[in-house]
Amino acid sequence: MSTKETEFLQKVRKIADYQFGKGTGEKLFSDKVSFTISKKTGRIREIRQEGKLIATLNPTSGLLNLTIEGAERLAAGNEVKSGWVKIQDEVASFIENGGDVFAKHVIDADEEIRPMEEVIILNSRNEVIAVGRALLSGIEMHEFTRGVAVKVRRGRSEKTKKEKIQNRFLGGDLF
Repeated sequence: MSTKETEFLQKVRKIADYQFGKGTGEKLFSDKVSFTISKKTGRIREIRQEGKLIATLNPTSGLLNLTIEGAERLAAGNEVKSGWVKIQDEVASFIENGGDVFAKHVIDADEEIRPMEEVIILNSRNEVIAVGRALLSGIEMHEFTRGVAVKVRRGRSEKTKKEKIQNRFLGGDLF
């Protein structure tokens, strides 16, 4: 690993520690990660490990946007320290497919969550269901019974745009 890659690794680990709790940077990013760098700015765009996208670095906020793969790495061993929302199992399939989390479906949430922060959505068995952006604080998620609590970016079962296009054309749904 070059010195520049080592710098990048230290940077994303520190961001993960800040965002999801101390020690999560090491858990999320091993020494075998690779980085996609913006040609225009020279900044980190994507963080991958073994060819799998773990997270992207949001250029506006400077924080990580996790993928399902990244969230599952954090949730392994039930060690999600912060930035988690637990939902009712009855709505898990809806949320897995990309539906937003409504406040009335929140069972529990990290009280330190602030609006616009990255969150991991879990079911009652602490399995990752989706990742998204909080619209309410953790305390508000406990108290509110109406409105969207989390805007889901990606659900566990949600297909990517590429998969949808492939299914449409290869699956016989042309007309």
